[in-house]
Amino acid sequence: MESLLNKHVLVVGATGGIGSETARLLKSSSANVYLAARNGEKLRELAHQIGVPPENCFEVDVCFPDQVEAMAAALHARIPQLDILINATGVGILRPIEQLTYEDFDRSIDVNLKGAFYLIKSFLPPMVAAKKGLLINMPGVLGKTPMAGAAAYSAAKYGLNGMLKSVREDIKRTNIRITNVYMGGVDTPFWDEIDLKVRRDAFILAKEAAKAIWFLCQQPSSGVVSEMVVQPFNHQAI
Repeated sequence: MESLLNKHVLVVGATGGIGSETARLLKSSSANVYLAARNGEKLRELAHQIGVPPENCFEVDVCFPDQVEAMAAALHARIPQLDILINATGVGILRPIEQLTYEDFDRSIDVNLKGAFYLIKSFLPPMVAAKKGLLINMPGVLGKTPMAGAAAYSAAKYGLNGMLKSVREDIKRTNIRITNVYMGGVDTPFWDEIDLKVRRDAFILAKEAAKAIWFLCQQPSSGVVSEMVVQPFNHQAI
């Protein structure tokens, strides 16, 4: 496994359940951690808790390409390129098609698919120039298998899955790794406003989900973990 010592790692969606726990593990492994999130107050609180300096924090909404580009420009003015980009952003809009609004669908695509595209467009080119780097994204199990009430969410996550596999073909002559994580139900605030009957007590703990991401950040130089599937015992969909 590769050491995380002094690696430049950006966690986008850092204030979420998985993102925040992943950031803690990375910081404890002596990585140079950068945090990005939409909620500035939560971002500053997390940074203070784990010892990330304010200049390594970016208040950004990934739905807006100009904000993502500004973050990338500020970061690349300080370092040549990221070693690892972790996209832990996501919005869960799960409801039957007859209740799904145009705004719901647009929001799901904007955050879960277009936001990932903006991040890749902004941070991949320096990695390509250096011929090294790691992109970790989370299409989730609904990026591989359908579920009732997930038309908008699965549309975005299936799209993310396909986009990342296509990008992998674009950069196959470099040493850039792309890892897709197909995570099942994780007990995070993601579910707080989702009106579905789920057994959160049987979900994966956020700390355990973060350990999987942390492990993937240390992939051996001789290979790549292209996919990882992590699911609750009681709901193994794929």
